[in-house]
Amino acid sequence: MSRSIPRATPFVGACRNFFFSSSQPTGASRVRSFSTSWARPVASHGSPASRRPVLSAAQSPQPLPLVQRRTKYKTVEEAKSRYRSGPFSWKAGVLFVAAGAGLLWYFEHEKERMKRKRIAEANKGVGRPKVGGPFDLVDQHGKPFTENDLKGRYSLVYFGFSHCPDICPEELDKMARMFDLVEAEQPGKLLPVFVTCDPARDTPEVLGQYLEEFHPRFIGLTGTYEQIKAMCKAYRVYFSTPSKVQPGQDYLVDHSIYFYLMDPQGDFVEALGRQHSPEQGAKVIAEHIRDFKA
Repeated sequence: MSRSIPRATPFVGACRNFFFSSSQPTGASRVRSFSTSWARPVASHGSPASRRPVLSAAQSPQPLPLVQRRTKYKTVEEAKSRYRSGPFSWKAGVLFVAAGAGLLWYFEHEKERMKRKRIAEANKGVGRPKVGGPFDLVDQHGKPFTENDLKGRYSLVYFGFSHCPDICPEELDKMARMFDLVEAEQPGKLLPVFVTCDPARDTPEVLGQYLEEFHPRFIGLTGTYEQIKAMCKAYRVYFSTPSKVQPGQDYLVDHSIYFYLMDPQGDFVEALGRQHSPEQGAKVIAEHIRDFKA
């Protein structure tokens, strides 16, 4: 049994005619749209305000072609990861190596510094024989020179005699080289001192002429035999002159071959022997000067 479709009621037809009719409504009861700032007036069907421009086929926007985007990642896992090579990169590796090298250098530097400090402190410790002490001598200009003249800066003290045929000249050349190297790095921080073990022949005039051949800034000290003996004893220096020497007779003096490094307070720091080259000795002296704190 077929079911008939009901026709539109008169009310529906009236509404349709009202909203879609092209004729203007009559009477004073003209329907107006909302007067808000954003509302646009409702135009009747077929009016110029309701007409929209119709674009031709050539003017209508064309859809963009689909282009496949290429990426540097081969898999989805690589695309999701921030780094293709994992959490480490070559920059991180370089930074790690540089930091490790810096720490290694720092620890080695501190290790050497603490070693030098232990040497200096051990030479001042209780129970160790004291090296250095008071003395009263004269320099190559005949002026008095005491232990107080060594204070205020480091001093490098060597004991020898001017008539030495080979060892003393070699050691004084070495002393001049060490002094120049330290002076270039630490100007005015080191005083080179030569003390004679043969006061009978090494007068102030003789010392002055002798030391000029090695370095003009060397300080030469001499005095009486008893004064030299007392200073050698204070510095733990061995020396021996032959007995029963006739006047004018040539002789040799046996003595210790060390450079005694003293700090600005007059305390013994370290002894440099023949095993140290001039460069090695200058390095040791310069490092002690840098480490010193008054």
